[in-house]
Amino acid sequence: MTDTTIDRYIGLADRAVHDDSALEELVALFAPDAIVQIGPEPVRGHAAITAFYRAHFAAFADSRHYWNTTVLEDGTLRAEWVAASRMTDGQLITVAGVEHAQVDANGLITRLRNEFTRLPG
Repeated sequence: MTDTTIDRYIGLADRAVHDDSALEELVALFAPDAIVQIGPEPVRGHAAITAFYRAHFAAFADSRHYWNTTVLEDGTLRAEWVAASRMTDGQLITVAGVEHAQVDANGLITRLRNEFTRLPG
């Protein structure tokens, strides 16, 4: 298993469902003007990223991700992932995708983009 910024990000995502300090750690992995493209509209900057993830994680009662990370030749981090989750309404879902993260010289994410390969269901 690799120990890249995207590995830390995905690992923190499961903890952030229950732990605000994990959400703070997750947001700290992003550069101040980073762009996150997961939902239909991109969000930019720490305040918007924090608000996005806080709202996103609020729908989950519990979540568990598994992933494999590859560092591409251009330095982009690519993580193929799957997750099983229990939503706050009790519904069980599975979802999968591929995330691409570009990082700066300090290892902070400047751009994160997700492509779903299996929509929640």
